[in-house]
Order: sequence, then C-alpha cells, then structure tokens
Amino acid sequence: MPILPIDTGRYGSDEIKRIFEEQSRLDYELEFEASVAQAQGEIGLIPPKAAKEIALKARSGNISIKRVKELEAVSEHDTAAIVESINELCDNDVKPWIHYGLTSYDVVDTVISMQIRDSLQVLKPKIIKFTTLLVEKAVKYKDTPAVGRTHGQHASIIAFGLKFAVWASDMANHIERLKEMERRVLVCKTLGVVGTGSLMGIKALDVQKLVAKKLKLYPICAATQIVSRERHSELIFTVALIASTLDKIAVEIRNLQRTEINEVMEPFMKGQMGSSAVPVKKNPIKSERTSSLARLIKSMVSVSLENISLWHERDLSNSANERFTIPITVILLDEMLNSMVKVIMGLNVDENRISQNLELTRGQIYSEFVLDALIKKGMPRLQAYRTIQTIAFDATKKEIHFFVALRNDKEISSILNNDELKIIFNPNNHLAASYKIINNVVKFVRKTYK
Repeated sequence: MPILPIDTGRYGSDEIKRIFEEQSRLDYELEFEASVAQAQGEIGLIPPKAAKEIALKARSGNISIKRVKELEAVSEHDTAAIVESINELCDNDVKPWIHYGLTSYDVVDTVISMQIRDSLQVLKPKIIKFTTLLVEKAVKYKDTPAVGRTHGQHASIIAFGLKFAVWASDMANHIERLKEMERRVLVCKTLGVVGTGSLMGIKALDVQKLVAKKLKLYPICAATQIVSRERHSELIFTVALIASTLDKIAVEIRNLQRTEINEVMEPFMKGQMGSSAVPVKKNPIKSERTSSLARLIKSMVSVSLENISLWHERDLSNSANERFTIPITVILLDEMLNSMVKVIMGLNVDENRISQNLELTRGQIYSEFVLDALIKKGMPRLQAYRTIQTIAFDATKKEIHFFVALRNDKEISSILNNDELKIIFNPNNHLAASYKIINNVVKFVRKTYK
C-alpha cells in the first residue's frame, strides 16, 4: 500500500523512480554478481564454466522478488537471499563460486553507485535544459531596466535579464560539480569483508578494475568493508546545493509575483484554481513546492555527514537511513527540476509593471547616479551623500518627484543642469556592464551545452 507521496506518484518522474524500484534494485544486484563472476573467470580466479553459468543464471530473469523475499524471511539478510536465489539455479559444481570473495556491502555499495550513475543520466539533461531556458530569458530581457533590490529595498537599476544570467551561471557551475564528482562517487568495490581483497588475494584489484569497467564505474582506491561515506555525502551535498539554487530562484519568483510587486507570474493553466475560497488568486504553487522540497533535501546533508563516522571497519548505523536519503534526494531534485522547467518556460514577465516599479520611489532609485555625477563635478563624497539624502527624505515627506526636488535645489541646480539631470533619470543609461555580463554567460552556456 503506497504511503509516501513519492510512492503515490505525486513527486518525481517515472524514469527517475524506476531506478530505485525493488525490481530495478534486484536487477542491479544480479548484474553485479554476474559481472564479478565473469571478471573472476576471465582472470582465472574461478573456473570459466562456473563464471559463465553464474552470469547466465543471474541474468536469466528467473529470479523473482517474491522468491528473494521468501528467502530473506528465513535468513533475515537481503544480500544472502539474493546469493541463495542464484544458488538455487546453479549446478552443484558451480555453487561454491557464487559470490566468491565478496561481502554483502560490495553488492550494496556498488549497486548504489549504479543507481547514482543512472540517476545522473536522467538529471543532467534536465539541468542543462533548465540552464538553457534561463539563458533564453536572459537574452530576451537583457535590455529591460528593472529595480535591483537589496535588503528588500530599491537599491539601483539592473537589466532584468541579469537575474536569469546569474541563475544560469550558477546552474552551469552545478553541472561542472556533477561531472567532477563522478570519479569520486561512482565507485565499484569488490574487496571483501574488511577491504583487503580477502579470498581473492593479489588478484583482488584486477577483479575490481575489470568489474568497474564492465559496470562503467571507477574502481575504489581503498575501503574498509564499505565505501567511505564521504563519497555519498558529496553526492547529497551537491544535490542539496542544486536544490538550494532552485529554491533561490523560486523565492525570487514568489517575491516578484507578490501583488505589491507583480513583475512576474507563474504559468496559470485554464481551469486551474489558485484558492478553494478566493476565486481570483493565482498562487505560485510550483515555486512554493520547490522551496518546500529543498528544505527536505537540505536536511539529508546532516544525516549523510553522520554516516561518515562508523565503528572500525564498519557498523550498521548508516544502512537503514541510506535507504531513504539517497533515493529521496535524487527523486525530489528531479521533481524540483521538472517544476522549475515548467515555471521558467511559461513565466509571464510584465514589462510594463517592471517599468512602473522603477518609478515607485518617485525617481529616488537614481540617487546612486546623482551622487556619482556630483562627485565627478568636484563635490566631496560625504558632502554629496548628505545633501542628496536630505533632499530625498524631504521629497518623500512632500510626495514630490526626486527629479523635481533636485532641480529646485539651488546648490544642486548650480552644479547639474536640467539636461544633465534628464540623462541621469533615464534608466536605459544605467545598465552598465549588464549586457556584457549576460553575453558572457550566454556564450559560455551555449558553447558548452549546445
């Protein structure tokens, strides 16, 4: 009976969830056992006939989850149940060589790597797609002056497209992080009970290298009974970083969709309902969902770090929670990517409202540029700062435009004439390096991920 929202189909695509389903996990485990047997046979560690039969039976499709669970109910050991299920299908002279020289966590840890390997093949194209969508928005709005806000206050002027360019740059960095971590995270281990190679002796590393190649993984350099959990922590931390960036984007969209700002709006489908009680509401539900799921993913980082400190060559305190942490972080990131792709693809940007918001402070957003003009005319910086501040605060009280207040001030008008003030109060004159910054990001993303 489905319990968690992931189980009910609410979160995560079928392609990502399939990787962590019971049947897929069993398939990975059997493929690992088959690959190890083949490698051992090729090296001469076990009889070639035995290697061939073990691989054939493991890949036969005749080992069912039902049977594995029946065996596990007796042994209370999931990996032993898989080994026993292969054993049931093999000839007597082959049975001694099944799972030869291995320990259960050789299977578990390598299977985790196989799942991560395949998960990245699902996630990376979605991250690249999302990044290219951000680039498209950056280009579209590269010449649109907008309010830049710090501390929730109007600060200065930016190109609206710069928001998207910054996000695209962040996502491009995440793609690089995923690529860089693969060699450390996608590892294969076949070194037995305490990481010495045990029964396989001096051929142990040769077996591991060959198995890793067969499974498109990297052979572990050194391990105890298990792969060091720093590797899994790196995966979960990287996923949490990506989730945090998606959360950052979602928070900005949620803020910009506030009625008081109203510069953007999530796509709102025909027949969609924003509220069960208020018919006119259009809530940013996809962005809010993204923020909510990000909190859960980030909480997994703490758990993964706790799993690093285990007793001696290992204990079992990491095992149960890892059945949650790795699938949940990966599946929820997939859900967040799917949601945010839809948000950015259908994002409604109200350029008229963006322009109106520039004038919300009656021109005071240009104060930085007035300050700069006065300094360049020779007025000491602190004097110019205090003068502008006094004029601006007085203009706010009197509810008059900052341009008018400056023009009416004798000291300011003696330094800056009307034409000079008009140039300052044109938002298109203050995009500075925005276009170049956006263009640099666009060139990099399009060149790297075309």
